[in-house]
Amino acid sequence: MTTTSAPQSKFLSAQADGLAAAVLLAFLATAGLFYVNIMAAIVDGLVSGIGLTEGQAGQIGSVNIYGAALGALVAVFLIRAVPWKILATFCLVILVGIDLLSIGLQTFEALLPVRAAHGFAGGVLTGTAFAVIARTANPDRTFGMLLFVQFGLGGLGVMVLPPLAPVYGTQALFLALALFSLVTLVMLPFLSSYPPRAKVSSGENSIRWGPLGLTLIAIFVFQAANMGLLAYIIRLGLDYGLTRAYVSTALGLATWVALLGPLLVMICGLRFGRFRLLLASIALTLIGTAVFHYSANPAAYMIANCGTGITWGFVIAYLLGMTAEFDKAGRASAFGGFVSKLGLASGPMVAGWVLAGGGGYSVLINLAVAGLGISGLIMLVPALALDRARAPGG
Repeated sequence: MTTTSAPQSKFLSAQADGLAAAVLLAFLATAGLFYVNIMAAIVDGLVSGIGLTEGQAGQIGSVNIYGAALGALVAVFLIRAVPWKILATFCLVILVGIDLLSIGLQTFEALLPVRAAHGFAGGVLTGTAFAVIARTANPDRTFGMLLFVQFGLGGLGVMVLPPLAPVYGTQALFLALALFSLVTLVMLPFLSSYPPRAKVSSGENSIRWGPLGLTLIAIFVFQAANMGLLAYIIRLGLDYGLTRAYVSTALGLATWVALLGPLLVMICGLRFGRFRLLLASIALTLIGTAVFHYSANPAAYMIANCGTGITWGFVIAYLLGMTAEFDKAGRASAFGGFVSKLGLASGPMVAGWVLAGGGGYSVLINLAVAGLGISGLIMLVPALALDRARAPGG
């Protein structure tokens, strides 16, 4: 069954709930936050390319995502007032312009506000895309496709871009971001209109705040713990004595292996319920993250990146899908995008403080393990509630 949509003028449009539409929506949601998927390359590029300190590079990455968090929050309100395609077009044009502007900036003071503005526009775009995804027939599958696209292209980015940073500075990084937004802008006309769902009963339109609140907390802590480590994962590998060439190759390959995570989401769906799948994946996440302590061994570094990459994409796709279950209008999914970005921004900020304070990468790994464990305990409660609610109907 497909979602009814308005005619798309002279353009052919992808079937609203088909696979092609899921891919296009994944690109749309990814464009606003693609720099997160290559955050390790950006942090390393700012340090090795233009000579910023690790703390300054982490702060720029954080304000970029904090701007996105604010933009995603604004999107919660804009999605009801502005046609989403117009809003998306406006944001994509701004993203291309700011990324091209960033190429000529070489100082911390200049980059900080510009990247914050970039984050805001990207956040509005991603929040808008999340709300549109919530209007599809199968949000879990589309969020899985979103992570599939992010990990696939992110793997290419972290493999290709880090070796270029010491030679070309940040030019290659910002050009890659601008190109991605431009390609997404070309794709936009081929998406259906995805109007808001027609109002039904008041109970179906109401937000279930209790389980939604727990899901949002789990998303924040999960994203912060993961990104705090990922933002410095290149620096971590170098600190443990690995070569830059090996680190770049390992991260690229690991990110592609991590495609198994969102792919499993699209395959498994809800047939096994969320609780058991999330329980198993969190356990594997904790083990994989702890393995980073042995990163002096190249195989251990590779295995840890592969394992945590798979479970990251798997868990976050289900968590974002859960937000759609608690609010059919799509507002909660847009707000989930805000909370997700808040977590992604907070992780590198805290990690930068830890490293600047002399904590070292061992402390950073332990903090990530603790955060992931806390998040896992929280997310299992709403997951179990959703499984129990759908059990009678199969």
